[in-house]
Amino acid sequence: MDFEQLNQFADAYSTAEDALLAEINDFTRKNHTEPHMLSGHLQGQLLKMISRMIRPGRILEIGTFTGYSALCLAAGLQPDGILHTIEFRAPTAAIAKDFFEKSVYRDNIKLHTGNALEIIPQLEENWDLVFIDADKPGYINYFELVFPRVKKNGFILADNIFFHGEALKENAKGKSAKAIKEFNQFINQRTDIEKVVLTIRDGLYLIRKT
Repeated sequence: MDFEQLNQFADAYSTAEDALLAEINDFTRKNHTEPHMLSGHLQGQLLKMISRMIRPGRILEIGTFTGYSALCLAAGLQPDGILHTIEFRAPTAAIAKDFFEKSVYRDNIKLHTGNALEIIPQLEENWDLVFIDADKPGYINYFELVFPRVKKNGFILADNIFFHGEALKENAKGKSAKAIKEFNQFINQRTDIEKVVLTIRDGLYLIRKT
């Protein structure tokens, strides 16, 4: 059985997208120039399940894109919980905002537009769950910025840690692939966390603060 067969099986035997997630998926693929950046059905369902297991009060997402992953993560929030999500590009943030307004989680999601490195220090929160899915050269900086505010036994998820397989090569080429390779090594060498690599989609690091 090859990877595509496994993916098709996983897709067919996992809970289907709800109507709003399906709408975001369809819109993004038809209208955005980089639809591959969408978390998509399988990873989105995993994010939803992880959030529901943790039951976070505060979530930080770095890299909103069109809002799919934020809505998945918001599904596990406590009733009074808040998800802060940061998108660098204003036009993309506007798309996500429109979808958030259609969601039952609209009052639980706070969307910020701009540079995450400038916005994060202004958020006076302690995080139960952080999802990093933004520009790859910024991953280490994002991690170091949020880690002190992650609660003990809190979780950080980092997406695209395979970077289309390029980050696995001994001589990774390209700025993003090199940055992800460096981030993976940075995480692997730390002794103040517990971590596991999930091989879903483009690779996901699941990290627990010990």
